[in-house]
Amino acid sequence: MIALIRRLLAACAVTILCATLAVAQAQDIDYETWGTLAKQADGLLDGEDVTVKQYEDLRSDIAGWRDSFLRAESTNASRIETLQQQLDTLGPAPAEGESEAEDIAQRRADLTEQLSNAQAPVRRAQEAFTQANGLIGEIDTKIREMQTSRLLTLGPSPLNWQLWGPAANDVAAAGESLVQEVRDNVASENQRAAARENLPIIILLVGLSALLVIRGPSWVRRIEEWLRRRTRRGTGVWRFLASLGSIVVPLGGLILLVVAATISGLPGTNLTVVMYSVPIWGLVLLYIRWLAGESFNSDDDIATMPLPNWQRTEAWLYSSVLALLFVLRGMGQTLSQIFEFSDETNAVLDFPLIVLSALMLFRLGYILSGLSHEEPEEGEGTLLEGSTFRMQLARMIGRLAMLLALFGPIMAAVGYHRVGQGMVFPAVQSLSLLALVLVLQRFIKDLYALITRKDPDDSLITVLAGVVLILLALPMLALIWGARVADLTELWARFQEGFLLGDARISPTSFLTMLVVFAVGYGVTRLLQSGLRSSILPKTKLDIGGQNAVISGLGYAGVMLAAVMAITAAGINLTALGYVISALSVGIGFGLQNIVQNFVSGIILLIERPISQGDWIEVGPNMGIVKDISVRATRIETFDRTDVIVPNSDFISGTVTNFTRGNVIGRVFTTVGVAYGSDTRKVEEILLRIVREHDMVLLNPEPSVVFARFGADSLEFEIRAIVRDVNQKVKILSDFNHEINARFVAEGIEVPFAQRDIWLRNPESLYPPQQKRQDSDAERGSDQEFKASGAQNKTTDGGGEAFPTVGPEDE
Repeated sequence: MIALIRRLLAACAVTILCATLAVAQAQDIDYETWGTLAKQADGLLDGEDVTVKQYEDLRSDIAGWRDSFLRAESTNASRIETLQQQLDTLGPAPAEGESEAEDIAQRRADLTEQLSNAQAPVRRAQEAFTQANGLIGEIDTKIREMQTSRLLTLGPSPLNWQLWGPAANDVAAAGESLVQEVRDNVASENQRAAARENLPIIILLVGLSALLVIRGPSWVRRIEEWLRRRTRRGTGVWRFLASLGSIVVPLGGLILLVVAATISGLPGTNLTVVMYSVPIWGLVLLYIRWLAGESFNSDDDIATMPLPNWQRTEAWLYSSVLALLFVLRGMGQTLSQIFEFSDETNAVLDFPLIVLSALMLFRLGYILSGLSHEEPEEGEGTLLEGSTFRMQLARMIGRLAMLLALFGPIMAAVGYHRVGQGMVFPAVQSLSLLALVLVLQRFIKDLYALITRKDPDDSLITVLAGVVLILLALPMLALIWGARVADLTELWARFQEGFLLGDARISPTSFLTMLVVFAVGYGVTRLLQSGLRSSILPKTKLDIGGQNAVISGLGYAGVMLAAVMAITAAGINLTALGYVISALSVGIGFGLQNIVQNFVSGIILLIERPISQGDWIEVGPNMGIVKDISVRATRIETFDRTDVIVPNSDFISGTVTNFTRGNVIGRVFTTVGVAYGSDTRKVEEILLRIVREHDMVLLNPEPSVVFARFGADSLEFEIRAIVRDVNQKVKILSDFNHEINARFVAEGIEVPFAQRDIWLRNPESLYPPQQKRQDSDAERGSDQEFKASGAQNKTTDGGGEAFPTVGPEDE
């Protein structure tokens, strides 16, 4: 962990240094100095006794030159473009054997010479950039070969008991040396006098240090509990910020302790180096314990690892042990650097730490690999809430951790000490990094809920924030697993270099410029649309449909103009883009016919406006209210409150009925039937009075009631009336029916129901011949009973003799 922090700081420093050097060199490139450096690099690459540090320093210098060469490629860009346009204006050069006017030829020669002179520094920078890029690739290859060879070097086995004695002696000698330094300082009269003079300050600092280290964590816990009880909004945010005090407060105590020891003057040179490392060790210990507390908290609202309560306690214990092991490893590395321990001593000292760390890692991996959808028992908390993918990923990481925990100690025991270290400790650091990502993601959700008062699980912002956190964690993950700082800077350099599109180089700066210009153009377009919609168009005589057409047309034109401006600002040649568009037109002609047809139809609809938003239309089998008209399709809301998306081409090529085009006045029509024998004039008078009395019916033109026909079961009358709002047609007809029923009942007019008579021409065919004589008497008796019943439905033979109707129950 300490090495990772140092590597991150080194990465930032190298990036800043390279950027500063590149800017300074881009102003005035000294190619002679670059040639000397390139020759030196060739010599080192051919040498044998070269260290990794020498290669890294050389690579850093060459990377700075390469950045300056990349910037120099844009030298005279405007001048070159102008000269090229002037040459294009003169037209193509004459072919072999042809000639042109002398003044034009002279002008072409002058422009060509100027263009060649302007392009000279660009080509020289491109050539130097290629050379620097190749040297950096060779240096990286050399460094990787040396690192691989060092990693796979077979060293002494820590299981060799003969090495334990010398290792113990080295550690004892280092401890004795540190103690002897303190003794020598205590024996010095000057040192004792300085310590006595600063004794009050030393006592104060030590007291404050003990208070912050011992009592600080309990104070932080009380503050967290108080925030939970008192705050209603943003509890998670304030609790998270307060929990950071469990790191800051004890760390401040450790720093005060180091300051007190330094003021006393008692530690020697080596012990001072050790003491300066104490705050870093304390930070590692406090950070891992804090992270474990956040990940495996007993409170379900805080814990990011959804485990049963007993497993949370177990995981927290394993994490605390790992924190202590990392601190011990840091102490061992510091003593090894100060007293230059041998490889044998380092292997013996690291092996117990590797084994114990692997054991804790195995147990943590086992806990992660057991995550499932199963419900926990009562009182055991909740399990993982999220997608199956997240659980599968957690189980996969757990199994991988178990595998590394098994093979790491084995490799270290065999003698591949660095391989064992490279399996166990990076795996632990990776788990801590992933846990930190989860904790920060939970904090972002709490912060979003505090600011917006919305559910963060339903927001895209929190999801994007999680993606950003993962992307930011990837470089740290690469450093954990042995990537060099130069590897990350190289990726950034490749990213800045961009790619060539035709004659233009598209870099991240160009891409960002394109995005910014398009965003500004899009924003201005939306602003103009809003101004037209709210201020200008309502004061014109345009209807709603016309206003929407103007606003939509402005939107499409603005977006297209913003796109052209953005592409031009990015330096992309629109001529080359025209060839791409021409090629795409072939695909449009074959595969995108329907889309283009609908697009053109949408433009026609917006211009001609045969339909508008709010119109009641019928197109094909669909009837409803127009809600939205876009360039591809129109959205109709049916009277069942369902949305129907109709392609615009159907409106151009098909038949469309618009019930409310221009106004909402329309006609209602209904049929009323009365029984035969009713007074038709009286019925007509009643119906006409009912229609005229309705407040939605217009009297100009007059409503009408027509005696239409003699129906099969009734005398049929038709009502026709023009109403103020045809959208109320269903309600108006319902009012008519209620009033008609009430008036007919009061006047004694009958509304008939349908009647049917069934006649069978050959009823004897329903019976078998052998039974006809036997059942003839019964049939006559049944016929007499049937006639006596007075039933309206009769069955007779051809001579009119009646027979009982045969139903399903008679068969």
